[in-house]
Amino acid sequence: MLRKQVELNKTSMIEREVKKQLDKKRFQHTVAVSYLAAAMAMCHGYDIEKARLAGLLHDAAKCIPPERKIYLCNKYNIQMTEVERSYPALLHAKLGAFLAMKKYNVHDDEIISAILNHTTGKPDMGVLDKIIYIADYIEPNRRRAPRLPEIRQMAFRDMDRALVMILEDTLQFLKDNNGAVDPITQKTYDYYIGQQYGGNHGDNIDTNVKTRV
Repeated sequence: MLRKQVELNKTSMIEREVKKQLDKKRFQHTVAVSYLAAAMAMCHGYDIEKARLAGLLHDAAKCIPPERKIYLCNKYNIQMTEVERSYPALLHAKLGAFLAMKKYNVHDDEIISAILNHTTGKPDMGVLDKIIYIADYIEPNRRRAPRLPEIRQMAFRDMDRALVMILEDTLQFLKDNNGAVDPITQKTYDYYIGQQYGGNHGDNIDTNVKTRV
């Protein structure tokens, strides 16, 4: 009981600190992701407080200006791809995972992985990876993405199917808008299509795109 209270106190302290670092709209999104992640954790039998904490920290670096993102990555030897250098917004996941450890003293491997992979996904994601990736996409403030009602329902029934739906829609959107995708996003889509359909689910969506931010 005491341990749980300590965890709750730490989460509340982190929430207050994160609020100082984000603009109003981003903080509203962050809180929404945090509570949705907790609800999904309840549904899927995962640790509720870990899910909430990962949600609070997933965009910890989001509001850092682009030039400073690059500066901090250089300073702390965080590797950057050429795509990330060209689109520094993509660095917020890597930098956010680093800040979770350095600034907020969170070292849980599953939480750090969920923060690190919440924009691109990755093949063979863990339960918390999936929860944060999906919650980031479907939280109640989101309005524009297609199939949101269907994906929101699927998130509480079959997370792998919800992942595929999100990845399909994300890749299609970027293709239609001549975006540029991180190859990991395509690999993630291919992996889960292979898991669900044996790799025979229509044509791959082949792009050179950037992932959702």
